[in-house]
Amino acid sequence: MAERMYVLTGVAALTSAMCLTASAQDLNRLTPAEKAAGWQLLFDGATLNGWEDPSQKHPPGDAWTLEDGSLKARAHPRIREDLISARHFGDFELTFDWRISAGGNSGLKYRIQKTVFVRDRPAGEGKFEDLVEMALRGRRNERVAPGQDYVIAFEYQVIDEARNPDAARGGIQQAGALYDLVAPSGHPARPAGEFNHSRILLRGNHVEHWMNGIKIVETDLSSAAIADGLAKRWGRGSAVYELLTHQPQKVCPISLQNHGDDAWFRNLKIRPLGP
Repeated sequence: MAERMYVLTGVAALTSAMCLTASAQDLNRLTPAEKAAGWQLLFDGATLNGWEDPSQKHPPGDAWTLEDGSLKARAHPRIREDLISARHFGDFELTFDWRISAGGNSGLKYRIQKTVFVRDRPAGEGKFEDLVEMALRGRRNERVAPGQDYVIAFEYQVIDEARNPDAARGGIQQAGALYDLVAPSGHPARPAGEFNHSRILLRGNHVEHWMNGIKIVETDLSSAAIADGLAKRWGRGSAVYELLTHQPQKVCPISLQNHGDDAWFRNLKIRPLGP
């Protein structure tokens, strides 16, 4: 990961600032210049069009709702599950605004390889990673509350750094991190309750995370350091390790995480890169 912070300048910096101060009528819209540049809107500000609606699944979920022009992850849903885009993307540039509740935790996932259902177990009865591995191997993978639809992917971390205990465990858990793998080089996140503007650039295995105009992560998803990080959590040779190190799926949806806390996402825009 690059140790320096890179700051957006000129038009890019102005665009980032405007995203945080836009009036309600300017939210969740593409400008003529964005349309001409190939940007696509992922959220229309009023419906779940373009997303897999959890309320239509069986049994139905209540993890997501619409609030003030945002997609909102609801705290303590019956089933914790990501909101997954209907469209799939290869290489892309993605921008979005996010706000987290006090003490909250969420994220945006990309390069998604698989989704499995993981049933809740009493505290202390088995590691979460073992439950995911069991689900991947076809055991207890039915959708039954309480539990969660777990998305196996890389994650842009969204978190309240000041209050969430996970953030206190180290940089790889903090806002803007490539979750559990690469720590951000800076901490430009605004306090919980305020919107931040983020950007992800994914081209091949090269990925960059930006926040509020500053580049805070730059890495290669196929690097030995990433493989070592995955092995530390999941175990070298585990199903999750194999999926994320080899990434057989290169054209994938993106997802917004419900981690059990209130979180808001808006101005989701994506520009596919390459053919």
